[in-house]
Amino acid sequence: MPYLPAFIAPMRFNDPAAALAQARLIYDNSIGHLRQAMQRYVAGEDLPGHARACYPFVRVQTDTVRRQASRESARLSYGFVAGTGRFETTLTRPDLFARYYLEQFTLLLDNHGVALEVGTSNQPIPVHFSFAESDHVEGSLSPQRRQLMRDVFDLPDLAAMDDGIANGTHEPRPGEAQPLSLFTAPRVDYSLQRLRHYTGTAPEHFQNFVLFTNYQFYIDEFIALGHAAMQDAASEYIAFVEPDNAVRLPQMPAYHLVRPDGSGISMVNIGVGPANAKTITDHIAVLRPHAWIMLGHCAGLRSSQQLGDYVLAHGYVREDHVLDEELPLWVPIPALAEIQVALASAVTEVTQLKGPELKRIMRTGTVASTDNRNWELLPDNGPQRRFSQSRAVALDMESATIAANGFRFRVPYGTLLCVSDKPLHGEIKLPGMANHFYRERVDQHLRIGIRALELLREQGIDQLHSRKLRSFAEVAFQ
Repeated sequence: MPYLPAFIAPMRFNDPAAALAQARLIYDNSIGHLRQAMQRYVAGEDLPGHARACYPFVRVQTDTVRRQASRESARLSYGFVAGTGRFETTLTRPDLFARYYLEQFTLLLDNHGVALEVGTSNQPIPVHFSFAESDHVEGSLSPQRRQLMRDVFDLPDLAAMDDGIANGTHEPRPGEAQPLSLFTAPRVDYSLQRLRHYTGTAPEHFQNFVLFTNYQFYIDEFIALGHAAMQDAASEYIAFVEPDNAVRLPQMPAYHLVRPDGSGISMVNIGVGPANAKTITDHIAVLRPHAWIMLGHCAGLRSSQQLGDYVLAHGYVREDHVLDEELPLWVPIPALAEIQVALASAVTEVTQLKGPELKRIMRTGTVASTDNRNWELLPDNGPQRRFSQSRAVALDMESATIAANGFRFRVPYGTLLCVSDKPLHGEIKLPGMANHFYRERVDQHLRIGIRALELLREQGIDQLHSRKLRSFAEVAFQ
């Protein structure tokens, strides 16, 4: 027999705040039940049955394709269902996602004029996802008692966490509702756990605008800027958050310039390679950021380029291979006008160069990303031939992955790279030259990236989320 919390029946709401409050009530009730059951289990008690509690859900049902949107919400590329029928999703962490959920609920009510139904789903909450941040209860269990946990609690079920909705491969079973969001609650909870592990910071600190880099030099400059902002009484940022383990940094440390409304800037050092780039964007995507941009170094492929020149990517050659199953290579990854304009404007503003002088230091073109760091050593020149045929102007190992996952997860993306070597033209990285170059150019490059995100924020997010990222039958949630 299942050991369940008191049942909270589904209710209908025309007030988005009331719907959110009900979702939070159900979630808190479920989490409280699981935590209490775990405390009893750790204390050695025999529970009266299999301890289970489920996520809340939100549901909307409409019998018309007509929308009743206001002028403001009609401009958005999200906030409405794709057709008639029943649509729903499970919800988690309404404390963390309160602002996000409230916006989505408001848009659904505004667009469709039908009540939202909020209730308790049939999707169990894995007990690991119920632990508070400071809880380490499993450590006090004997091996035998730990082994029996599967009999007493629901553990994470990977079958409930796949990315079929985002990948466009999800097919609802007969009688099943169509999805409202890209991610189910268990998938979100899984990524929240992974974010703390990989970045050393809690998901609560992540901001809606994200910079990725593959060099610690950029992080050093971001830390300096963050500390300076905290000393500036006029700064728009209210906190600077660093990884909480100063002795041993996590695999992909994250740093956060925090604004009260969450629209600050997070920066993550993803390290080298497309696998890291995919891993971290897989997880940050559940936070539904408004944009992410890659700032890093690249190999310049043209003889006319100079070390220190910028490359603004307007297309990508994907030889990274980490997303080939989820996003086939025949899918184009388009440049997004809003991001391109912001990056180009930021380069102009920070460098104070215009016209021919700007073109001298910044080139727009195709960026190729490879998973082979030593591609230039291959004997048959195959990669060189392909990169030449694609008209690529620069090569790195991460940018195409970050852009492709932005496309896949409907997160606006962009890339601004800096040429640090030209291996096809005999200019390879040497330690002394590289260190001098990095220190000389990094500060300017980082300031360009930050300014581009500020410009995107200033213009308003209703201008940012592109319809280029939406499919035929798109989910309603941003």
